[in-house]
Amino acid sequence: MKLVVAVVKPFKLEEVRDALQAIGVSGLTVSEVKGYGRQKGHTEIYRGAEYAVSFLPKVKIEVVVASDLAQRVVETITKAAKTGQIGDGKIFVIPVEHTLRIRTGETNDDAI
Repeated sequence: MKLVVAVVKPFKLEEVRDALQAIGVSGLTVSEVKGYGRQKGHTEIYRGAEYAVSFLPKVKIEVVVASDLAQRVVETITKAAKTGQIGDGKIFVIPVEHTLRIRTGETNDDAI
């Protein structure tokens, strides 16, 4: 099993979710996060004063899938989240040793 973690622009969330559902991903976790990378934030003007916004809003999507589906999930997220602009995000793939569904006691692939 693999944990696929994607950090993407917030307005791309619905598009990514719909694309993942289309390939059979049955569940995911979403968190609102802030961060920066090469984008380095930006400046805004509020009531005539300019100030720097160092951390930009992003959405972190986490999904656990069978190992053989992980590459397809990565490709699907990439296609759905890409705008071609700086700040499109990152995807990380992490091995998962064990999964347990609390309600039923099912483990590993049966739990996802």
